[in-house]
Amino acid sequence: MKKTIIAVGIASLLTASVQADTLLGLYIGGHMWANQAEGSFGEGASNQATFDFKDESQGSFFVALEHPIPFIPNIKIASTTLDTTGSATITGDFTFDGNTYSSSSALETTFDASFVDYTFYYELLDNDLLTFDIGLTARDLESQINVTGDISGTPTSSDLSVSGIIPLVYVNTIIGLPFTGFNIFAEANFLSFDDNTLYDYQVGVSYEVLDNLAVDLDVTLGYRSLKLELDDIDDLYSDLTFDGVFVGATVHF
Repeated sequence: MKKTIIAVGIASLLTASVQADTLLGLYIGGHMWANQAEGSFGEGASNQATFDFKDESQGSFFVALEHPIPFIPNIKIASTTLDTTGSATITGDFTFDGNTYSSSSALETTFDASFVDYTFYYELLDNDLLTFDIGLTARDLESQINVTGDISGTPTSSDLSVSGIIPLVYVNTIIGLPFTGFNIFAEANFLSFDDNTLYDYQVGVSYEVLDNLAVDLDVTLGYRSLKLELDDIDDLYSDLTFDGVFVGATVHF
């Protein structure tokens, strides 16, 4: 929640800057993402529990500021929520937060996660037919994971708080379809090293509802997939995937 407030504050400052200088471009957008989570997590590479997670609808928004100054990157700030609940009947012993649940235990989990991406990027191409951006993202991840189940007949709750900043490579491209108002887009953040693999990509199509000198408005429809294969981030080991379709809108001033 604190990260979201900070992101909104920075967005307000960027808006003020755009109003003061018409050479700057401001993009504000967001989408609702209907996703399904699947996979496992735990406090060790060999200490994992696989949960059956519920389908959820998550919100995401972003603000981006672009300028014509050479060598200084553009900036994009994006916030995403990943909250879900799940259940599992484990097939082996599972230790979490110092509590060991025995084989065949029925467990419930609440997985609440959010992150704010701070992306600094350059436009290598920018025209009506093709846009291509490349840069670096600092993903500020924060999550709270709760697991509940019985241990020797006693209901027991276990909690793990996780936070950290993960560096990612950022790429974005938009292909314009002349005389149609439609664009095809693809965007990705990704990282892979040692036993860590994280990717977050979205592909889809947008349509220009409004296009004039004052403001542009696009509506979007697409598919997003996010993988969190983490190896000891604040004691968290995970192999989780969130994916599904989304609908959204982007305003350009």
